[in-house]
Formats: sequence, structure tokens, C-alpha cells
Amino acid sequence: MLYNFISNAIKYRSPQRTPLIRITSKKEGDFCVLTVEDNGLGIDASQQDKLFAMFQRLHDHVEGTGIGLYIVKKIIDNSGGKIEVESEKGKGSTFKVSFKL
Repeated sequence: MLYNFISNAIKYRSPQRTPLIRITSKKEGDFCVLTVEDNGLGIDASQQDKLFAMFQRLHDHVEGTGIGLYIVKKIIDNSGGKIEVESEKGKGSTFKVSFKL
């Protein structure tokens, strides 16, 4: 899962700035929350609902299969957790994964 987030942050980095990836974790109630934040290309708000669909690719200039985030979401869902994304095109993305303790 971490490999997918980090490799996506590198693949979809912005050519205008040095890539930055921040990984943090904390306990929130009955969950351990892992946050992965990057300063890459970001995702338009109108396309964010498609992000976790199988074979869905939102940027065509980078090779890939479009199954990485689909698999990550399935793993999280099957373990009773949840995954959220906040992103702004041109600014970057933040993925927040909550694992049930």
C-alpha cells in the first residue's frame, strides 16, 4: 500500500517543483490513521470519484495499469477501514487511510 502511494507520488510529480512526500500516522479513536501527502499534479475534483475504480487512469502521460489504488481500496475495505483523498489540481494530493485497531 505504501509502495503504491509513494510510487504514484513520484510518477505524478509536478515538473515545476521538487517532489515532496510526507507520511504521518496517528491514533484517532479506534483507528490508526496513515496520511500520505504529496505536492504533485493533483486530481481535478470532478474526477476524484473515479480514482479507486479498476483500470481507471486520470493522467495519460505516465504508464500504468490503473489497478493500484483499486487494490489498495479493496484491502482497506476488507479490513474494516476506510480511505479518503483530498486533492487539488496543480497542488497535490493527500490520501488518508484509517485502519481499525
